[in-house]
Formats: sequence, structure tokens, C-alpha cells
Amino acid sequence: MSTATMSAPAISVRELSKSYGDLQVLRGVDLDVTPGAIVALLGSNGAGKTTLVRILSTVLAADGGAASVGGFDVTSQAAQVREAISLTGQFAAVDEILTGRENLILIARLRHLPDPRAIADALLEKFSLTDAGGRPVATYSGGMRRRLDIAMSLVGNPPIIFLDEPTTGLDPQARIEVWQAVKELAAGGTTVLLTTQYLDEAEQLADRIAILHEGRIIVDGTLAELKRLLPPAEVVYVEKQPTLEDVFLAVVGHTSATTKDGDPS
Repeated sequence: MSTATMSAPAISVRELSKSYGDLQVLRGVDLDVTPGAIVALLGSNGAGKTTLVRILSTVLAADGGAASVGGFDVTSQAAQVREAISLTGQFAAVDEILTGRENLILIARLRHLPDPRAIADALLEKFSLTDAGGRPVATYSGGMRRRLDIAMSLVGNPPIIFLDEPTTGLDPQARIEVWQAVKELAAGGTTVLLTTQYLDEAEQLADRIAILHEGRIIVDGTLAELKRLLPPAEVVYVEKQPTLEDVFLAVVGHTSATTKDGDPS
């Protein structure tokens, strides 16, 4: 996990509210995210996770409260917020006709960055996609597409990235690949706000975990702090049986190095 070194919040949310007609989705959300940290926003479907991310990324207007991202107000300084962030949604936003390299070059050109080809090659290497960079994305596996999607979101080096349920629909091996990519982002100083409904994902990745329930943050802390909310565990000795995920990774693990950038599963 990452180590945050700055004290001023990269993301600050106070009493944020949002309704759709009579349906109250956010009911006064408070949240702070420290620069360079991975914060997991954990909640069930319909808890309001995506709504909160859409507000923070200036896609949606809140009904009440205040929020700032990168020190900029999401309402009055929306343009500055958009320059400071990148958003990766629940499904990979890649062009399947283009190659991986062409997708990255396109984004770099849209951002008016110098030397788009060098930027593309650097990101392909960072996400272990160099060998697949010249192939159409239609031939990529799910994990490769998601890694490319995250790579595209890093064009221009935004200091803050929102990942909205980034491993939805991925197999266990692809999920681990995405987890490693997210850890490397934070290790490089990128602030990550991750929404997920997977408990193991939050446990694996997050410096802090905020649980969103019925439109409010009901718990916010480190994994150790959250565990202390429960009574002390009773020590018992049991024989641990492997999980299905353990079996899956043990069986396919010996081929992962050769298939990582090979044919899609």
C-alpha cells in the first residue's frame, strides 16, 4: 500500500447530498482523501458510490454540500478539477478497432501533449502491454483491456484518479493484474479513490476504507481500525482448506507469464 506524505486533502467532501426525484441517494456525505493514498469506497449496489464519483468528477451536480478535488471546488472551478483528474468507469472505454498503442496515442493527441508515441510506448511498458501494443484491442483479454483503460487514464500524469468498480466482470487472474496496476499508481504518488463492492478488493488495496450505506459514510478508517470495531477474535486452530480462487490461481499460474499478453481467455 502507499504512504501518504502530505497533510492537505486531495479530495474533501462535506455534507454532500443528491436526490433523483423522491429518491435520496446521498444524504450528507463527508470524506477526506490524503494525497498519494488509496481510499476504497465500499458499498452495495445502489449505495451511491457512482453518484459520488460523478459529482467529484464534475459530471453531475450535487443538490447540496461542498466538495473540492485537488484544491479546486467541483462547482465553481470545474475546469481546473477536470485537468487534475482522470476517471475510469465500470467498463473499459477503449476502441477495439485501434491497437493498444493507437488508443494511447489518440488520448495523448486529444490532450495536446508533445511526442504522443513516446508517451504511448512508456505506458505500454509500465502496464506490461508492449508485446500486445501493435494488436487490435479486440484481441485483448479482459484484464489486458482494463490495464489499457487505466493506462489511458494516466496520459498527462493526472495527480488524482477515480476508479469506479475497475474489476467488475474480470476473472481472478485479471483482477490481480488490475490490483497490481493500482498499487503501482499509488506508489508513484497518484491519489486513488476506488469504488468497489468486493470486500477482498478493499482489503487488498486500500490505505483507508469508507463504507457508504444508505447515502452516508457510516465508517471511515484503516483496515486495522475497522477490525477493532468488533469484539476481540477468539483464537482457535482449524485446518485451512484452499479456496476456489487458490485452486484456480495454482492451476493457471504456471501459464500466466506466457499468456499475460497473449491470446485472450
